[in-house]
Amino acid sequence: MLAIVKKKIMNNQTNRREFLKSATLAVGAIGVAGLTGCKTLSGGRKLYDISLAQWSLNRQFFGGKIDALDFAKVSREEFDIGAIEYVNQFFKTKAKDESYLAKLKKRAADHGVESLLIMVDGEGQLGHADAGERAKTVANHHKWVDAAKYLDCHSIRVNAGTTGSGSFEEKQKLAADGLRQLSEYGAQQGLNVIVENHGGLSSDGSWLAGVMKLVNLENCGTLPDFGNFNVGGGKMYDRYKGVRELMPYAKAVSAKSHEFDEKGNEVKTDYLRMMKIVLEHGYNGYVGVEYEGSKVDAYQGIKLTKALLERVRDQLS
Repeated sequence: MLAIVKKKIMNNQTNRREFLKSATLAVGAIGVAGLTGCKTLSGGRKLYDISLAQWSLNRQFFGGKIDALDFAKVSREEFDIGAIEYVNQFFKTKAKDESYLAKLKKRAADHGVESLLIMVDGEGQLGHADAGERAKTVANHHKWVDAAKYLDCHSIRVNAGTTGSGSFEEKQKLAADGLRQLSEYGAQQGLNVIVENHGGLSSDGSWLAGVMKLVNLENCGTLPDFGNFNVGGGKMYDRYKGVRELMPYAKAVSAKSHEFDEKGNEVKTDYLRMMKIVLEHGYNGYVGVEYEGSKVDAYQGIKLTKALLERVRDQLS
Protein backbone atom coordinates (compact mmCIF):
# COMPACT_ATOMS: atom_id res chain seq x y z
CA MET A 1 0.00 0.00 0.00
CA LEU A 2 3.05 4.38 0.48
CA ALA A 3 3.50 8.02 -1.10
CA ILE A 4 4.62 11.50 -2.61
CA VAL A 5 2.46 14.35 -3.10
CA LYS A 6 1.29 17.83 -2.67
CA LYS A 7 -1.96 18.91 -1.20
CA LYS A 8 -3.11 20.99 -4.13
CA ILE A 9 -3.69 19.00 -7.29
CA MET A 10 -2.66 21.66 -9.76
CA ASN A 11 0.41 22.64 -7.76
CA ASN A 12 1.46 19.00 -7.59
CA GLN A 13 1.30 18.54 -11.33
CA THR A 14 2.83 21.90 -12.15
CA ASN A 15 5.78 21.35 -9.84
CA ARG A 16 6.38 17.87 -11.25
CA ARG A 17 6.31 19.25 -14.79
CA GLU A 18 8.77 21.98 -13.86
CA PHE A 19 11.03 19.47 -12.16
CA LEU A 20 10.85 17.07 -15.11
CA LYS A 21 11.64 19.88 -17.53
CA SER A 22 14.74 20.92 -15.62
CA ALA A 23 15.67 17.29 -14.99
CA THR A 24 15.47 16.52 -18.69
CA LEU A 25 17.91 19.32 -19.44
CA ALA A 26 20.22 18.06 -16.71
CA VAL A 27 20.12 14.50 -17.97
CA GLY A 28 20.97 15.69 -21.45
CA ALA A 29 24.15 17.22 -20.10
CA ILE A 30 25.22 14.86 -17.31
CA GLY A 31 23.05 11.76 -17.57
CA VAL A 32 20.70 10.09 -15.14
CA ALA A 33 23.45 9.48 -12.59
CA GLY A 34 23.90 13.21 -12.35
CA LEU A 35 20.18 13.76 -11.79
CA THR A 36 19.95 11.31 -8.90
CA GLY A 37 23.25 12.47 -7.47
CA CYS A 38 21.96 15.81 -6.20
CA LYS A 39 21.61 15.91 -2.43
CA THR A 40 18.78 18.42 -2.43
CA LEU A 41 16.45 20.07 -4.89
CA SER A 42 16.27 23.80 -5.43
CA GLY A 43 15.43 25.53 -2.19
CA GLY A 44 17.31 22.97 -0.11
CA ARG A 45 14.61 20.29 -0.15
CA LYS A 46 15.55 16.64 0.31
CA LEU A 47 15.40 14.20 -2.57
CA TYR A 48 12.39 12.70 -0.83
CA ASP A 49 10.75 12.63 2.57
CA ILE A 50 9.57 9.59 4.52
CA SER A 51 6.04 8.84 5.69
CA LEU A 52 4.46 5.91 7.54
CA ALA A 53 1.66 3.72 6.24
CA GLN A 54 -0.74 2.72 9.00
CA TRP A 55 -0.88 -0.82 7.61
CA SER A 56 2.67 -1.37 8.91
CA LEU A 57 1.11 -1.67 12.36
CA ASN A 58 -2.01 -3.55 11.28
CA ARG A 59 -1.60 -6.32 13.88
CA GLN A 60 -1.34 -3.76 16.64
CA PHE A 61 -4.40 -1.83 15.46
CA PHE A 62 -6.53 -4.89 14.77
CA GLY A 63 -5.42 -6.41 18.07
CA GLY A 64 -6.40 -3.33 20.07
CA LYS A 65 -2.85 -2.64 21.23
CA ILE A 66 -2.95 0.79 19.59
CA ASP A 67 -5.98 3.05 19.31
CA ALA A 68 -6.44 4.35 15.77
CA LEU A 69 -6.62 7.86 17.20
CA ASP A 70 -3.03 7.49 18.41
CA PHE A 71 -1.49 6.75 15.01
CA ALA A 72 0.07 10.20 14.68
CA LYS A 73 1.45 10.02 18.21
CA VAL A 74 3.02 6.61 17.59
CA SER A 75 4.47 7.74 14.27
CA ARG A 76 6.16 10.74 15.86
CA GLU A 77 7.19 9.32 19.24
CA GLU A 78 8.27 5.82 18.18
CA PHE A 79 9.75 6.52 14.74
CA ASP A 80 10.14 10.30 14.43
CA ILE A 81 8.14 10.21 11.19
CA GLY A 82 6.16 13.37 10.56
CA ALA A 83 3.74 12.29 7.83
CA ILE A 84 1.18 9.48 7.86
CA GLU A 85 -1.04 7.45 5.55
CA TYR A 86 -4.29 6.27 7.13
CA VAL A 87 -6.06 2.98 6.37
CA ASN A 88 -9.85 3.14 6.47
CA GLN A 89 -10.12 -0.37 7.92
CA PHE A 90 -9.06 0.95 11.32
CA PHE A 91 -11.89 3.49 11.51
CA LYS A 92 -14.31 1.93 9.05
CA THR A 93 -17.49 3.35 10.59
CA LYS A 94 -16.11 6.84 11.23
CA ALA A 95 -15.97 8.36 7.74
CA LYS A 96 -18.95 10.60 8.47
CA ASP A 97 -18.24 11.05 12.19
CA GLU A 98 -16.98 14.63 12.32
CA SER A 99 -16.28 14.40 16.05
CA TYR A 100 -13.99 11.43 15.50
CA LEU A 101 -12.31 13.02 12.49
CA ALA A 102 -11.76 16.21 14.49
CA LYS A 103 -9.91 14.16 17.12
CA LEU A 104 -7.75 12.52 14.44
CA LYS A 105 -6.96 15.91 12.97
CA LYS A 106 -6.11 17.42 16.35
CA ARG A 107 -3.87 14.50 17.35
CA ALA A 108 -1.91 14.91 14.13
CA ALA A 109 -1.56 18.66 14.66
CA ASP A 110 -0.55 18.19 18.30
CA HIS A 111 2.36 15.98 17.24
CA GLY A 112 3.38 18.00 14.20
CA VAL A 113 2.37 15.23 11.83
CA GLU A 114 1.01 15.77 8.31
CA SER A 115 -1.93 13.66 7.10
CA LEU A 116 -1.23 12.60 3.52
CA LEU A 117 -3.93 10.19 2.40
CA ILE A 118 -6.48 7.56 3.33
CA MET A 119 -6.10 4.06 1.90
CA VAL A 120 -9.62 2.85 1.13
CA ASP A 121 -10.59 -0.82 0.96
CA GLY A 122 -13.84 -2.77 1.19
CA GLU A 123 -16.11 -0.36 -0.69
CA GLY A 124 -16.75 -2.41 -3.82
CA GLN A 125 -15.20 -2.82 -7.26
CA LEU A 126 -14.66 0.37 -9.21
CA GLY A 127 -14.34 -1.74 -12.35
CA HIS A 128 -17.49 -3.81 -11.78
CA ALA A 129 -18.98 -5.19 -14.98
CA ASP A 130 -22.46 -4.01 -13.96
CA ALA A 131 -22.89 -0.26 -14.43
CA GLY A 132 -25.24 0.01 -11.47
CA GLU A 133 -22.80 -1.73 -9.13
CA ARG A 134 -20.00 0.41 -10.48
CA ALA A 135 -21.96 3.58 -9.71
CA LYS A 136 -22.76 2.25 -6.24
CA THR A 137 -19.07 1.64 -5.58
CA VAL A 138 -18.24 5.17 -6.69
CA ALA A 139 -20.85 6.54 -4.31
CA ASN A 140 -19.47 4.38 -1.49
CA HIS A 141 -16.13 6.14 -1.87
CA HIS A 142 -17.54 9.67 -1.66
CA LYS A 143 -17.53 9.68 2.13
CA TRP A 144 -13.82 8.87 2.18
CA VAL A 145 -13.07 11.72 -0.20
CA ASP A 146 -14.94 14.00 2.18
CA ALA A 147 -13.11 12.57 5.20
CA ALA A 148 -9.74 12.99 3.50
CA LYS A 149 -10.56 16.59 2.69
CA TYR A 150 -11.49 17.23 6.32
CA LEU A 151 -8.18 15.76 7.48
CA ASP A 152 -6.25 17.94 4.97
CA CYS A 153 -5.04 14.91 3.01
CA HIS A 154 -4.12 15.26 -0.65
CA SER A 155 -5.56 11.93 -1.82
CA ILE A 156 -7.49 8.78 -1.21
CA ARG A 157 -5.92 5.53 -2.37
CA VAL A 158 -8.36 3.16 -4.06
CA ASN A 159 -8.29 -0.22 -5.82
CA ALA A 160 -9.00 -0.80 -9.51
CA GLY A 161 -10.75 -4.12 -8.98
CA THR A 162 -12.77 -5.56 -11.85
CA THR A 163 -15.38 -8.30 -12.29
CA GLY A 164 -16.66 -10.37 -15.18
CA SER A 165 -14.96 -12.29 -17.95
CA GLY A 166 -14.05 -9.39 -20.20
CA SER A 167 -10.75 -9.05 -22.04
CA PHE A 168 -7.66 -7.19 -20.82
CA GLU A 169 -8.77 -4.08 -22.71
CA GLU A 170 -12.45 -4.36 -21.72
CA LYS A 171 -11.55 -4.48 -18.06
CA GLN A 172 -9.31 -1.46 -18.51
CA LYS A 173 -12.32 0.44 -19.80
CA LEU A 174 -14.49 -0.67 -16.87
CA ALA A 175 -11.90 0.38 -14.30
CA ALA A 176 -11.32 3.67 -16.12
CA ASP A 177 -15.03 4.44 -16.08
CA GLY A 178 -15.34 3.95 -12.31
CA LEU A 179 -12.16 5.88 -11.63
CA ARG A 180 -13.23 8.73 -13.88
CA GLN A 181 -16.54 9.08 -12.05
CA LEU A 182 -14.84 9.07 -8.66
CA SER A 183 -12.05 11.40 -9.76
CA GLU A 184 -14.58 13.92 -11.02
CA TYR A 185 -16.09 13.99 -7.54
CA GLY A 186 -12.60 14.19 -6.01
CA ALA A 187 -11.75 17.17 -8.19
CA GLN A 188 -14.76 19.04 -6.82
CA GLN A 189 -13.27 18.55 -3.35
CA GLY A 190 -9.69 19.34 -4.38
CA LEU A 191 -8.61 15.72 -3.82
CA ASN A 192 -6.62 13.23 -5.85
CA VAL A 193 -7.79 9.66 -6.44
CA ILE A 194 -4.78 7.36 -6.68
CA VAL A 195 -4.62 3.66 -7.50
CA GLU A 196 -2.23 1.16 -5.98
CA ASN A 197 -0.99 -1.95 -7.71
CA HIS A 198 -2.87 -4.24 -5.34
CA GLY A 199 -3.22 -7.68 -6.90
CA GLY A 200 -4.74 -9.13 -10.06
CA LEU A 201 -4.75 -6.97 -13.16
CA SER A 202 -3.84 -3.87 -11.15
CA SER A 203 -0.45 -5.50 -10.45
CA ASP A 204 0.25 -5.58 -14.18
CA GLY A 205 2.03 -2.26 -14.69
CA SER A 206 1.10 -2.01 -18.35
CA TRP A 207 -2.58 -2.62 -17.58
CA LEU A 208 -2.79 0.01 -14.84
CA ALA A 209 -0.79 2.55 -16.85
CA GLY A 210 -3.25 1.99 -19.66
CA VAL A 211 -6.14 2.67 -17.28
CA MET A 212 -4.51 5.98 -16.32
CA LYS A 213 -4.28 6.95 -19.99
CA LEU A 214 -7.96 6.19 -20.46
CA VAL A 215 -9.04 8.21 -17.41
CA ASN A 216 -6.83 11.12 -18.46
CA LEU A 217 -7.72 13.39 -15.55
CA GLU A 218 -5.30 15.66 -13.71
CA ASN A 219 -6.26 14.36 -10.27
CA CYS A 220 -6.25 10.64 -11.05
CA GLY A 221 -2.91 8.91 -10.57
CA THR A 222 -1.06 5.97 -9.12
CA LEU A 223 0.56 4.85 -5.89
CA PRO A 224 3.32 2.46 -6.99
CA ASP A 225 4.03 -0.18 -4.34
CA PHE A 226 7.46 -1.84 -4.49
CA GLY A 227 6.11 -5.28 -3.63
CA ASN A 228 2.53 -5.74 -4.83
CA PHE A 229 3.08 -7.39 -8.20
CA ASN A 230 1.27 -10.70 -7.80
CA VAL A 231 -0.94 -10.85 -10.89
CA GLY A 232 -2.46 -14.20 -9.88
CA GLY A 233 -2.03 -17.75 -11.05
CA GLY A 234 1.33 -17.96 -9.36
CA LYS A 235 2.74 -15.27 -11.64
CA MET A 236 4.69 -12.21 -10.54
CA TYR A 237 5.08 -9.08 -12.65
CA ASP A 238 8.59 -7.62 -12.72
CA ARG A 239 8.57 -5.06 -9.89
CA TYR A 240 11.12 -2.72 -11.44
CA LYS A 241 9.34 -2.70 -14.80
CA GLY A 242 6.01 -2.18 -13.03
CA VAL A 243 7.19 0.77 -10.93
CA ARG A 244 8.78 2.33 -14.02
CA GLU A 245 5.46 2.05 -15.87
CA LEU A 246 3.46 3.55 -12.99
CA MET A 247 5.77 6.39 -11.98
CA PRO A 248 4.68 8.84 -14.72
CA TYR A 249 1.30 8.98 -12.93
CA ALA A 250 2.52 8.70 -9.32
CA LYS A 251 1.22 10.99 -6.62
CA ALA A 252 2.54 8.76 -3.80
CA VAL A 253 5.01 5.87 -3.44
CA SER A 254 4.92 2.87 -1.11
CA ALA A 255 8.20 1.31 0.00
CA LYS A 256 7.01 -2.22 0.77
CA SER A 257 9.34 -4.31 2.93
CA HIS A 258 9.25 -7.86 4.28
CA GLU A 259 12.67 -9.13 5.28
CA PHE A 260 16.18 -7.74 5.70
CA ASP A 261 19.66 -9.21 5.45
CA GLU A 262 22.48 -8.70 7.95
CA LYS A 263 23.42 -5.43 6.23
CA GLY A 264 19.93 -3.99 6.55
CA ASN A 265 18.98 -4.42 2.91
CA GLU A 266 15.52 -5.63 1.89
CA VAL A 267 15.98 -9.12 0.48
CA LYS A 268 13.31 -8.96 -2.26
CA THR A 269 13.71 -5.37 -3.47
CA ASP A 270 16.89 -3.50 -4.35
CA TYR A 271 15.95 -0.17 -2.78
CA LEU A 272 18.81 1.70 -4.44
CA ARG A 273 17.73 0.51 -7.88
CA MET A 274 14.08 1.18 -7.11
CA MET A 275 14.60 4.68 -5.77
CA LYS A 276 16.66 5.59 -8.82
CA ILE A 277 13.61 4.69 -10.92
CA VAL A 278 11.39 6.80 -8.66
CA LEU A 279 13.66 9.84 -8.81
CA GLU A 280 14.24 9.59 -12.55
CA HIS A 281 10.56 10.40 -13.00
CA GLY A 282 10.82 13.67 -11.09
CA TYR A 283 9.29 12.39 -7.91
CA ASN A 284 10.56 14.22 -4.85
CA GLY A 285 7.79 13.88 -2.29
CA TYR A 286 6.95 11.34 0.39
CA VAL A 287 7.92 7.69 0.21
CA GLY A 288 5.82 5.65 2.60
CA VAL A 289 7.21 2.94 4.86
CA GLU A 290 5.00 -0.12 4.63
CA TYR A 291 6.39 -3.09 6.51
CA GLU A 292 4.57 -6.42 6.10
CA GLY A 293 7.16 -8.89 7.34
CA SER A 294 7.20 -11.39 10.18
CA LYS A 295 10.91 -12.03 10.80
CA VAL A 296 11.07 -9.04 13.14
CA ASP A 297 8.24 -7.21 14.89
CA ALA A 298 6.48 -4.28 13.27
CA TYR A 299 8.37 -1.65 15.27
CA GLN A 300 11.75 -3.03 14.27
CA GLY A 301 10.60 -3.57 10.68
CA ILE A 302 9.50 0.03 10.38
CA LYS A 303 12.79 1.27 11.81
CA LEU A 304 14.79 -0.93 9.43
CA THR A 305 12.78 0.29 6.44
CA LYS A 306 13.17 3.92 7.44
CA ALA A 307 16.92 3.47 7.98
CA LEU A 308 17.25 1.83 4.55
CA LEU A 309 15.40 4.68 2.85
CA GLU A 310 17.61 7.19 4.64
CA ARG A 311 20.77 5.31 3.66
CA VAL A 312 19.70 5.12 0.03
CA ARG A 313 18.90 8.83 0.07
CA ASP A 314 22.42 9.51 1.32
CA GLN A 315 23.89 7.26 -1.38
CA LEU A 316 22.04 9.18 -4.05
CA SER A 317 23.14 12.51 -2.61
